[in-house]
Amino acid sequence: MKAVTVNQLKKELITCNPNELVELCLRLSKFKKENKELLTYLLFESNDESGYIESVKDEINEQFENINTNSYFYIKKSVRKILRLIKKFSRYSLKKETEVELLLYFCLKLKEFNPSIQRNTTLMNIYNRQLISIKKTVATLHEDLQYDYQIQIDELQNSF
Repeated sequence: MKAVTVNQLKKELITCNPNELVELCLRLSKFKKENKELLTYLLFESNDESGYIESVKDEINEQFENINTNSYFYIKKSVRKILRLIKKFSRYSLKKETEVELLLYFCLKLKEFNPSIQRNTTLMNIYNRQLISIKKTVATLHEDLQYDYQIQIDELQNSF
């Protein structure tokens, strides 16, 4: 079976009545966890973006606490997993400010992580790539926000 285009889906959804739309959404939510998470964000959390950011930060804290620190191999795997989660959660929001906030928080947690990431080249590269990504995203935001975020970026860069 070949999937149709988004435009075709949109045209078909317009012709559906509200009850059919509800059934389609519920059916979609049963197939993948990501679909259910996206629906949860859209229905319950999109109105309170700061609350959403805080809940994601709590999840990041929990993930950092569960990292196996026996070797840098396990640390790298866990850090990459956390980064995938952040990317997924920021994709739900579609707001650049949310993405920047979450990535800044990730970099802060990574910088404070013990054992130090400075002893591992791969972890330092992950950290530096995220700072570069944050800078690119911040450049697209409003000037006032750019200034505020640039202060936080400078603090993260100057700390090592």
